[in-house]
Amino acid sequence: MTKNVGGIDRILRIVIGAALIAGFFLNPQGSYRWLYLIGIVPLATGLMSSCLLYRLVGVSTCKIK
Repeated sequence: MTKNVGGIDRILRIVIGAALIAGFFLNPQGSYRWLYLIGIVPLATGLMSSCLLYRLVGVSTCKIK
């Protein structure tokens, strides 16, 4: 996989993804609780340093080519 997610972008994705997943567990009575699971996507793309949407659009925030 080609890395196309850079430093700050990667950190933000991991923090936001982890926060959303934590919200899933911390809000057990929420009626739309399942929406917190969207946090899996930014967490996974942050950990892998690769984003499919970035690749399709041709964007890269990674300084290393």
